Amino acid sequence: MKRERAGRSDLTPQEQAHARIALRFLRARCGGWEPLSKILRGDMVTIRKAAGGGVISASLAVRIARFVKVGIDDLLAGKYPPAGACPHCGHVASADDATQSSGVSVEEGGAAQKIAL
Repeated sequence: MKRERAGRSDLTPQEQAHARIALRFLRARCGGWEPLSKILRGDMVTIRKAAGGGVISASLAVRIARFVKVGIDDLLAGKYPPAGACPHCGHVASADDATQSSGVSVEEGGAAQKIAL
């Protein structure tokens, strides 16, 4: 059985970039590279290198998708993590959150302005 040469992947560069975003997000969610590598059943150094710009194998992408319970197509398309998701608590900021952010209203020259804190 022939091994795949290092530096090659069945994934496109864009798909690999989306998987890297998911890895970095999951590192924060799981508390570091060591717990994440155990969850994904992979070598910590390899996973850390992959997240930092190394090759993302199709196998690693499938393990990520299974762990977060999303389809592989959604992971590779960049739908995970959702835009605006906090890697620490998982909260996804919505447009309503931005308009309801805490702030102080200041009147200047008769016009009220809201200053975000």
